Amino acid sequence: MKKVKICGITEIEEAEYLNEARTDYAGFVQFFPQSKRNISPQKASSIIKELDSGILPVAVTVCPTAEQLHIIEQTGFRIVQIHGNISDALLDSISIPIIKAFNVSDLSQYERFQKNDRVIGYIFDAQAPGEGKTFDWSLLKNIPLDTKPALLAGGLTPENVAAALKATGLWGADTSSGVENDNGIGKSRKKIMEFVKAVHSV
Repeated sequence: MKKVKICGITEIEEAEYLNEARTDYAGFVQFFPQSKRNISPQKASSIIKELDSGILPVAVTVCPTAEQLHIIEQTGFRIVQIHGNISDALLDSISIPIIKAFNVSDLSQYERFQKNDRVIGYIFDAQAPGEGKTFDWSLLKNIPLDTKPALLAGGLTPENVAAALKATGLWGADTSSGVENDNGIGKSRKKIMEFVKAVHSV
């Protein structure tokens, strides 16, 4: 069965939606104030405590510093998702598993991270993550995928996710804006349920 990651969790009630939908991952934006979905580690910790044990909490970061990674490791996150660049030394210092996110502009870095045993999976996203835009999925045909989980992101909704997964053959799907309320604030229980159902139909 294909896997589901719901990203940009900001409220405790959204943990209840994920528990009900039985998603696989919950993503929390950390240390990136440019995102409207950014929350403090303290708030993330309080939401993580409400998640079922089968849902893995993921800290979503952009070019994190050593200090930020240390806080993430102490907050209760099980995985850290890294967008942007990071040194090999800092990468090797992280004590929890890593998901490396790529967008269409840095796919050339894939093989570098593929060789690192600390990287347990990948996310392939659009040029501007979090803005709800898709990208040309055919770009992934040239990526030498391995057995590590690979999730598709970027503009995925309950309406297009099944077709996206069929087109790419990836392991699962990641969404944030695609399951937000119509006003763009917070997650929609109905859309989350529909998204999970569509992913599991593939």
